[in-house]
Amino acid sequence: MSKFEFEFLAIPDVILVKPRVFGDSRGFFAETYRKNEFAEVGITEDFVQDNHSRSGAKILRGLHFQIVPQGKLVRAATGRIFDVAADVRPGSPTYKQWVGTELSDENMHQIYVPPGFAHGFVVLGDSADVCYKVGPAYFADETERGIKWNDSDIAVEWPVSDPSTSDRDRDAPSLADIEEDLREWFG
Repeated sequence: MSKFEFEFLAIPDVILVKPRVFGDSRGFFAETYRKNEFAEVGITEDFVQDNHSRSGAKILRGLHFQIVPQGKLVRAATGRIFDVAADVRPGSPTYKQWVGTELSDENMHQIYVPPGFAHGFVVLGDSADVCYKVGPAYFADETERGIKWNDSDIAVEWPVSDPSTSDRDRDAPSLADIEEDLREWFG
């Protein structure tokens, strides 16, 4: 029996992962990654790095992507977030489209964000710890790019009004400003 339920979202390249959780009065146990089962649904990323961030209430991080192939498997270890994946691959049938889902320590869901997608999230409660695997490329400052979190071409419907962002995220270019570069990076 599979340890996971996989749900292909409105953009089928983005996959919601629902692990089976075994709980009793002592707590719970859940596997969060199993290479063979993920590969059966097409998640074949060679994950090479794990990252962990903590953010306070109404903090929005994103939309970020790498110009080298890098997928992400994202989960909220504590708290609740609204997590977003936006297709930034010119020529893709879902270019400029986004999907979002709530990830929390209670639902234990994860989202697979494939290469060529911008990623971001906003904290829905007091705080959240977000953990994610990346690969096959390691994170590198020189290959990270961003798009304005409220870009009108993507039009993410964030569930938090007036979120708090970093200067870098607030000053990120629009999708239209980097469209030529996107064609070079993602064909």
